[in-house]
Amino acid sequence: MAKKSRPMAKPSRRDFLRSSLLGIAALPLGAGILSRQAFAETLPRLDPGDEQAQALNYVEVAEQASDHPAYEEGETCSNCMFFERRSQGCQLFPQNSVEPDGWCQSWVTMN
Repeated sequence: MAKKSRPMAKPSRRDFLRSSLLGIAALPLGAGILSRQAFAETLPRLDPGDEQAQALNYVEVAEQASDHPAYEEGETCSNCMFFERRSQGCQLFPQNSVEPDGWCQSWVTMN
């Protein structure tokens, strides 16, 4: 005796729209994460001679800033709240990576 097959449930328009909207809403998040990672790997190193770098007294070796009044021993890009570990980028220099042992006068402690 042949088994009766059950008819497939017909998805409702509401379920389809909900799934579609959730998928579309998630696209920018996923694309942003992927592009940030891809972009981060290709950031050129910040040139200390760059106009903005000079304006913020950026140096590639923090100890070189020891004569700057805002510098305190132990401050480096790698322990600044603007530093992005994965890309070695800095929020103040979004088009570049920075030297983790560097420093600039905008250094802010991480909480």
